[in-house]
Amino acid sequence: MTQPIQTPKRVAVIGGGPAGLMAAEVLAAGGVQVDVYDAMASVGRKFLLAGKGGMNITHSEPYPGFVQRYGARQDQVARWLAAFDADAVRAWIHELGIETFVGTSGRVFPREMKAAPLLRAWLHRLREAGVRLHMRHRWLGWQDGQLRMATPDGDRLVEADATILALGGASWARLGSDGAWVPLLAERGVALAPLAPANCGFDVGWSAHFSSRHAGAPLITVAAGCQDQDGKIAWRKGQFVITQGGIEGSLVYALSAPLRDAIAQAGSATLWLDLAPDHDAERVFDEVTRPRGSRSMSSHLQSRLGIKGVKAGLLHECLSRDDYADPGRLAAGIKRLPLTLLRARPIDEAISSAGGVRFDALANQTSMLAALPGTFVAGEMVDWEAPTGGYLLTACFASGRAAARDALHWLAPASAPA
Repeated sequence: MTQPIQTPKRVAVIGGGPAGLMAAEVLAAGGVQVDVYDAMASVGRKFLLAGKGGMNITHSEPYPGFVQRYGARQDQVARWLAAFDADAVRAWIHELGIETFVGTSGRVFPREMKAAPLLRAWLHRLREAGVRLHMRHRWLGWQDGQLRMATPDGDRLVEADATILALGGASWARLGSDGAWVPLLAERGVALAPLAPANCGFDVGWSAHFSSRHAGAPLITVAAGCQDQDGKIAWRKGQFVITQGGIEGSLVYALSAPLRDAIAQAGSATLWLDLAPDHDAERVFDEVTRPRGSRSMSSHLQSRLGIKGVKAGLLHECLSRDDYADPGRLAAGIKRLPLTLLRARPIDEAISSAGGVRFDALANQTSMLAALPGTFVAGEMVDWEAPTGGYLLTACFASGRAAARDALHWLAPASAPA
């Protein structure tokens, strides 16, 4: 007897960033009809802009250290990474015909150092799999059990058997991640953590003299750290840049989460700088206190420790006149210079955002919203964060795959891929 033809299930993926596109790929492989909706004119806007300076796709750090980069959310993110870790990301890229290499920092890049070829190959695969892309469709919530979309031709209602939301956080609103989904989920009873800047710069409040001389200057050889709850400082070497009113750059971004939280709690935070990380405190003390004859202290520091330019300016900016004049206190300041941070830069300037859908709003350790059965979430709109270096993108990919698998299980348990 001929079996009746079953109409394929239809899943709407809202958001055409890395998490949404990865969810669409897994869904299509699972045999459902996939429609991707995005408010912008094309998908992957933030992905492409992030790749302009060199597309950092993931990181080669061994897994135990890799997963620790997700801080307080490492256990939850580990569930995503268990099925799609950094090695799996590289293998997936290679399947798209894109070669990768590991840089000196351990970061993994496409051979061409660009995001566009990767995205083109990916979109070709998705279209071949039957994924349909709908641009300039802004999600406005629900109406009569359907998804409400604002389009250039007016509002329309979309039916779907399941929905995956991958709408990003609230950084770089001009590229589509504007956080407009927050009130739509809040009014449906979804527990949310406030969105906050992550991988962001900070305001310092430089003197006019320092800012006019050093804004735009990079600090190349430097270490920085902030105190933990036990008062200990975990130092990290790297680079950052002086801005007109503060600081930004990879070293600052790596420490932005605890610094941001300290400011929220105490009103300000202290970033400790080591201006001579290649020398121990004893060596610095010996060089500072070495007889200098008629030379000025500035000339002496440049000659003995290579401290000049912006580093010399920071010593004058952050130490009192008396501290600078005392060789012992000056040597201590070189190795542990306190820099007071006043506030994080606005969220729209941040590379990423923290906060979003809380993990306790998800059903049974899945990606499905407990308050909205059949609606799943992925990517940066979930409450986790990570430093730059490929960690953000890897978790976005992995969360998109996890949401798709969860949706397939929810729709038809027997048909969901492992």
